[in-house]
Amino acid sequence: MRAVFALVLLLGVGLAGFAVYMARDFVSASQAQLEVERATRAQIVPTQDVLVVTRPVRYGERLTPQDVRAVRWPQDAIPEGAFTDLAVLFPDEGRQPRAVLRTMEKDEAVLAGKVTEPGEDAGVSSRLSAGMRAFAIRVDVTSGVSGFLRPGDRVDVYWSGDMPNAQGRQEVTKLIEAGVRLVAIDQSADEDRSSPTVARTVTVEATPRQVAGLAQAQNTGRLSLSLVGAEDQGVAEAVEIGQRELLGIEEQEVVQVEREQVCTIKTRRGGEAVEIAIPCTN
Repeated sequence: MRAVFALVLLLGVGLAGFAVYMARDFVSASQAQLEVERATRAQIVPTQDVLVVTRPVRYGERLTPQDVRAVRWPQDAIPEGAFTDLAVLFPDEGRQPRAVLRTMEKDEAVLAGKVTEPGEDAGVSSRLSAGMRAFAIRVDVTSGVSGFLRPGDRVDVYWSGDMPNAQGRQEVTKLIEAGVRLVAIDQSADEDRSSPTVARTVTVEATPRQVAGLAQAQNTGRLSLSLVGAEDQGVAEAVEIGQRELLGIEEQEVVQVEREQVCTIKTRRGGEAVEIAIPCTN
C-alpha cells in the first residue's frame, strides 16, 4: 500500500514538473512572439491614399474619375502636388474635368503641375504664371534654332538692326532678353513633343514691360533666338556686337584742332596786292 502511494506521489510530482516546464516554454515562446510583433509594428511605414492614373494619358485629354484610382503611398514619399482626395481632383462631381498638360503613364501619380484647373483647356493661358503675358515672335529655320525648340524651353532673344554712332549708322546685334520661357510653338503647347518642327511663330512668357520691348524690337529690326541648356541656371550678361567690331575695323576718333587766328591787312605795291600779318587786337 505504501509502495502504491509512493508511486502515485512520485508520478504526480513528475507530472507537475513537466507541466511547469511546458508552461515556462509556452510563456517564453509567447514573449518572443510578442517582441517580434512589436518590432514588426515599429517597421511598418505609415501610408496614405494617392490618386494615380489607370491608363496612359496624353496632352490635351480630359481626365475623368474613371481614369484614376487610389493606391496606398508612403506618407514620407508622396510627391509634391499629388492629389489625395477624389473630391479635390474632381470638384463639382466632375462636371468640369481637368485637361492633361503632360503625358502620364499607367499607375503614375496625378500631380497638380500635370493637369489644368477644373474646366480649363490645355492651351497657352493655362501655362502662364501669375502676372505674365504671352507674346508671339516670328521665326524661321535660322532664327528658330532649326526647329529644335519646344514648349518649356528657355531662350535668349537677340535683336539685329541699325543704330546711330559717331560714323553715322552701323548694323548691331544686341541681347535684349535672357532666359525667356517658351509656352507654345505655333499653335501647340505640348511639352512632350520631341520631333523637330520648323515653326513660323513661337510664343514666350513675359512681363508687360518685356512685351512692350519685344514688340518694339520686332517692329524695328530682326529677332533671333538662342536655346539655353536645360541644366543651365546662369543668366547671360549684356552682349552687343557691331559690324565694325565683327570685321575688326577700328573706329578712328576725329580730333578737331583749333587754328591760331591770323590777322592781315592788304596793301598795294605798284600793281600787286600784298597781305601783311599784323597783331590781332580782339
